[in-house]
Amino acid sequence: MTETAAEPGTAGTPTRCGFVALVGRPNVGKSTLLNALVGRKVSIVTSKPQTTRHRILGVRTVGPVQAVYVDTPGLHTRARRTLNKLMNKAALGALEDVDVVVLVVEALRWTPEDDNVLRHLEGVRAPVIAAVNKIDRVKEKARLLPCLDELSRRRELAEIVPVSALKGRQVDVLERCILERLPEGPHLFPPGTITDRDERFLAAELVREKLMAILGQELPYALAVEIEAFEREDGLLRIGAVIWVERESQKPIVIGREGRVLKTAGTRARREMELLFGEKVFLQLWVRVREGWPSSRRALRELGFEG
Repeated sequence: MTETAAEPGTAGTPTRCGFVALVGRPNVGKSTLLNALVGRKVSIVTSKPQTTRHRILGVRTVGPVQAVYVDTPGLHTRARRTLNKLMNKAALGALEDVDVVVLVVEALRWTPEDDNVLRHLEGVRAPVIAAVNKIDRVKEKARLLPCLDELSRRRELAEIVPVSALKGRQVDVLERCILERLPEGPHLFPPGTITDRDERFLAAELVREKLMAILGQELPYALAVEIEAFEREDGLLRIGAVIWVERESQKPIVIGREGRVLKTAGTRARREMELLFGEKVFLQLWVRVREGWPSSRRALRELGFEG
């Protein structure tokens, strides 16, 4: 997906470009940070762990420098189902051949899953920058100092930058630390590109985001969204999306009493699509059952999951 932007750099200025992997345990704010770094929403955000299921690229071009950010599913230790295994595979695959790694951790909270992420970074040769996220939740900033000091002792880090991805605090500082470490080379994406994902993918993710927000803890991980229709006609973008659940008993939960859940999610998704795509959208949603899809490689492949 692209938007209007100026050509990079000036004549004779060498261009730089590189891949930047955002890694961390689930629910530390990687997707929120990606959106803040890119300056546009390219990855959905909810309060639920493991919201991100795919490897998503966000592209940010600043003059002669282009950063290709890779948002990854959160690395988790209990990966029993095929879906979870593919999510871990996508996250670890992002560490291959990157130029910078941004380790995203939560201020004042360290868990065994953070230790697990560090173990996976042991063989990484790229510089690792730690982004200590959610500092807006820390009222007494002096409490951050021991946290930062302890983090510096856990492994060698190129930089440690406290940030609030949600509030945009110190994201510019983090960006400077990243950009100055990118190697010389041609830009990989045209000016104005903000993500490698197409509009169909973004539409499906927006529907899933709104459903997860409404359903809370009920069914967030039993849902998948597939776009069946995506057509422009008479100044209107017509989108048809199927919401897949695992069992028949889950259908009424997603639909809601008198269709309220589906209608509310559809309305919220449609409004955000109109802002994102810059045009009127007609959105239709259907709920269907596909038993055991999170454990079926064939079903996951058909639903667009990598690996």
